[in-house]
Amino acid sequence: MSRTVVVTDSTASLPEDLAAAHGITVVPLQVVVGATPYEEGTEGATPATVAEALREFVPVSTSRPAPAVMLEVYERLAAAGATEIVSVHLSSEMSGTYESAQLAAHQASVTVVPVDSRQVGIATGFAVLTAAEVVAAGGDARAAAAAARRRAESTTSLFYVDTLEHLRRGGRVGAAAALLGGALAVKPLLAIEDGRVVNRERVRTAGRALARLEELAVAAAGDEPVDVGVAHLASEERGAALAERMAERLVANLEGREVQCGEVGAVLGAHVGPGMLAVCVAPRLG
Repeated sequence: MSRTVVVTDSTASLPEDLAAAHGITVVPLQVVVGATPYEEGTEGATPATVAEALREFVPVSTSRPAPAVMLEVYERLAAAGATEIVSVHLSSEMSGTYESAQLAAHQASVTVVPVDSRQVGIATGFAVLTAAEVVAAGGDARAAAAAARRRAESTTSLFYVDTLEHLRRGGRVGAAAALLGGALAVKPLLAIEDGRVVNRERVRTAGRALARLEELAVAAAGDEPVDVGVAHLASEERGAALAERMAERLVANLEGREVQCGEVGAVLGAHVGPGMLAVCVAPRLG
């Protein structure tokens, strides 16, 4: 009988206890602060570390796990009894992590099915959890991968940033867009579409931007059962307030489930900067 294991990366923003409860293996990405590399996680690069470095204008960059690292994880799981693996990762448009998974899959001694979620953060996390639920119900790696892709494709990811500068430095938005945003003193509302960061709307004040973020999230939920997650970087009060409003306004959609709220990981935080606020609306699969 096959034993299927789910793997993801640290940008999926899964709390350690939740990943452990679902048997999910998490591979960390790296964050380089100044000239010092750290693995993303509580024992390495934390959101607070990154937020402070960005405020002090210390250079911060990120890097994917090498194919050799991914292969080592796959072989370790195989040695522990895994006969197939589904490996779900953040958008290949923003990181080479999925490519590392593909390259490692070709060399692995067991079947590995890599999945490009075309999402980031909590949205990838919801796709990973869906894969784990399929596995727990007896599905194989390909069924779990297909379910993860469907969940990610149906998910809406929206976020607000105080400035586009951090996204510009990381190459996630163009220099012209960042310059225009600064010149007009607008507050951008962004979204993930087909794996890329796109401009959704521009609003004149932070207050209006956050109100609009809430409205867009509620509209995305419609009348469907959904899971909702809120993430922030160094903006705990605003994050908690948004999560509370989402819970109140989407009580019927949530069907008793809580709105997840937490700080975005160090890798994603390095690209969005302090003050970022995101909301993810993921329809439940029927």
